[in-house]
Amino acid sequence: MDVLGYLRLVRRHWWIVLITVMLAVGTAALVTVRTPPRYQATVTFFVTTPSQGVTDAYQGGLFLQQRVKSYGDLLTSDRLAQSVVADAPLGLTADQVRGRITTSATTGTVLLKATLTDTDQTRALKTTEALATKFTELVRKVETPGDGKAPPIKIEVVSGPRVTSSPVSPQPFRNLVVGGLLGLLAGVGLAVLRGLADVRMRDAAALQRVTGSPLLGEIPFESGAKAAPLIVGDAATSARAEAVRKLRTNLRFVDVHEPARVIAVTSALQGEGKTTMACNTAIALAEAGWRVLLIDADLRRPKVADYLGVDGGVGLTDVLVGDVQVGDVVQRWGEKSLLVLPSGAAPPNPSELLGSKAMSDLLVALRESADIVIIDTAPLLAVTDGVVVAVQADGALLITQQGRTSRGQVAAAARSLSSVSVRLLGCVLNMAKVGKADAYQYETYKVVVPPAPTAVPADRAEAARRGAPPAEENRTQELTRLSR
Repeated sequence: MDVLGYLRLVRRHWWIVLITVMLAVGTAALVTVRTPPRYQATVTFFVTTPSQGVTDAYQGGLFLQQRVKSYGDLLTSDRLAQSVVADAPLGLTADQVRGRITTSATTGTVLLKATLTDTDQTRALKTTEALATKFTELVRKVETPGDGKAPPIKIEVVSGPRVTSSPVSPQPFRNLVVGGLLGLLAGVGLAVLRGLADVRMRDAAALQRVTGSPLLGEIPFESGAKAAPLIVGDAATSARAEAVRKLRTNLRFVDVHEPARVIAVTSALQGEGKTTMACNTAIALAEAGWRVLLIDADLRRPKVADYLGVDGGVGLTDVLVGDVQVGDVVQRWGEKSLLVLPSGAAPPNPSELLGSKAMSDLLVALRESADIVIIDTAPLLAVTDGVVVAVQADGALLITQQGRTSRGQVAAAARSLSSVSVRLLGCVLNMAKVGKADAYQYETYKVVVPPAPTAVPADRAEAARRGAPPAEENRTQELTRLSR
């Protein structure tokens, strides 16, 4: 995965980054509030020795620099700490005094700095004053030779003791900034891990990669689609309806040399919106003037009749078993050139019935009586009915709901079609989350776009020229003749 892929994962899981940053900043603020203020008192010593001439001065300087390193350890020794505690009652033990002292020596110099940190500003200053006095006395005792001569080392206080006027810790601004940066890094890491662990289908590009087929449509999610699934009435001017019309265009031109006239609409799992998509695609094609026949071949859980409001008691199953003629059960829907063949009674053997010769003969007959036949089939991974129907069609349209189906399930559905040489026309990402910019463009542009001209098939134009009635007005009669 490239950098842009990781950025998409972070953008998709932005809420993880936000929560992590908020938690980190909150933790930093809590730690800052609960940490007592600390003050620092400092004192700087200058180490020197008597010298004679330039050569002695050079050698003495090297000697003193080596000594300074040893004096740093002497400042944190038990002997000095005990001497400081014994000199004045500070309320601290020798171990506490030693633990609060830090030393630093500037490289190449003979300056030695001691820093003492304490929560009490006054005590910090007094302790440092006692430390400066006792340290010079201790060095004098240690460096004084036994013959009573003057010590070769001299230590003087050249700066301090002084204490800071404001606490050196905690530092609220620094703590909050550091906490925020750490939270941001942790949030980005968690977002990337969450994205890599999430195997659900999240975007159109992933759907194309998994199926190896073109993306024919990306249907946006609309909260009101559940109550009004069809693109009629007020929903006919929605962004979802416009996306279905784009699907209609892409579907008709997916292969101009070998156009698909019988299309099986299916999905990997139940509940991904395949039936709604089949109905809306049929409606959109009928709006463009095509003679469309919608067949409900999902014999286990038929929904087309419920969505379109037609009688589904008698239909496809009754035709296949020979109880009725197809022309007797096909129903016209609305004022469009759309005919509906519901599923009919639930059979005990859906797969065998859909794979029978009667089904094959019926599709051959219907292919010649309609411009386009849309077949709603069962989910591919649930039962084999969908594959059985798709084999007899010119191609299949795979519907996938964003954020519901996993990449593995979509891949398995695509393999089930390719294993029996079904032509996968393309895929559709349903209930997709469309960016605000895209939604804004549609809302501002749809008002000024003129309606698309109705495409009139050649046979209907010829019939109109001769004064004959339109073909869709005699559709039921044609289907009746074909079924005999």
